[in-house]
Amino acid sequence: MTKVRLTILIWEEEGVYVSRCQELEVASCGDTPEEALDNIREAIELYLENAKELGILQDLEPILKSPRKFTSVIEVEA
Repeated sequence: MTKVRLTILIWEEEGVYVSRCQELEVASCGDTPEEALDNIREAIELYLENAKELGILQDLEPILKSPRKFTSVIEVEA
């Protein structure tokens, strides 16, 4: 498989850094932002390996191969 670019959001939650892949809805965590990033990379690789074994990797191709991705931050009342 070729390399793909994915969007990862990392935030601090109760002393732990949570990492989440926006496109695949895969999450992980770590004690530092760097560890959270390393752990989400491993989780994504395992997710994609499983998708390949299950024969559903082709269903993810539009997400994985999209050349244009956008992220934004907005404010709302909570």
